[in-house]
Amino acid sequence: MQSGLVSAPLYLFARFFEGKAIEHLIGVGVKPEYLNDDKLGRVMDELYEIGIGEVEIALSVLKKYQIKRETAHRDSSSFHVHGEYKTSSVVEPRPIKITHGYSRDHRPDLKQYTMQLICSGDGGIPLWIKMGDGNASDQKEIPLAITEFKKSFEFSGLMVADAALYTQDNWQILGDIKWLSRVPLTIKAAKKLVTEAKTENFISCEQAGYRYLEVTQNYGDIEQRWLVIESQERRESDLKKFSDKIDKDLRVVQKKLKALSDRELACAPDAIVAAKKLLKKSLYHELTDIKTQSISTKSENGESYCHYQVQATISQCIQQVQDKKNRDDLF
Repeated sequence: MQSGLVSAPLYLFARFFEGKAIEHLIGVGVKPEYLNDDKLGRVMDELYEIGIGEVEIALSVLKKYQIKRETAHRDSSSFHVHGEYKTSSVVEPRPIKITHGYSRDHRPDLKQYTMQLICSGDGGIPLWIKMGDGNASDQKEIPLAITEFKKSFEFSGLMVADAALYTQDNWQILGDIKWLSRVPLTIKAAKKLVTEAKTENFISCEQAGYRYLEVTQNYGDIEQRWLVIESQERRESDLKKFSDKIDKDLRVVQKKLKALSDRELACAPDAIVAAKKLLKKSLYHELTDIKTQSISTKSENGESYCHYQVQATISQCIQQVQDKKNRDDLF
């Protein structure tokens, strides 16, 4: 397969089929040169006219290959594009709005469009797809997508989705659909559970390197089963990254303290205030044993004057660091 085909310009589409046994794969009389960007464009136009949601290929595949429908997985992504894509004042068919939004492919400088995809848990077969505006809200789109999917496929199994699903409004829309999602740590109860979970209460699971803690939690008037997962591999990786982050933070703090210590301050209170403000943004270090030193010196014209300088010790915020270490391998 041609490397980079997905992101290549459409005029390179035909190159993918060069050297392939097209007649064997597609049908007698079909030549590679027939499969070009013009043909692709015409097919895409026809699909749009029909309506992607009306194409029943997925249903046929489910039936022919007996794909199970006990579970389905939903996710979304964004795709950046190059060009201005100016908004026209002329009324015209505009299926989606290409604009700036949250970039999942890490190109916030470019406009984009979004895509929602639902696949079967059995084999990961794509079943339902929908394109959306570049600034579409995942939390608002996800319940609508699942509801539409449920109607089209008569789905009554388990829907697996990311944390965007986890809102009380979404649960109301989903109704009786069973769901599985990650609980975001922005929720106080989840953050508290992860922070205060005791390792001796975790149970080993079949997957090597993982343990879990199961709790029953009533959230949003719905009784839920929460699992806190502990990953040894993730812990080792995250602790290494965290250690590097602390070392980097320490170097920044040392540089700031040296710069402050070299400053001539008018009075002792000013020196204390400056020292307390110094590490306002630091999460892992603090200044302790803060002192001021009075220094007498002479100006260029020979007059004596007094100024103050700060002396302090850099200490690690033990509790914050330990809390972070305790949470690194939990999710």
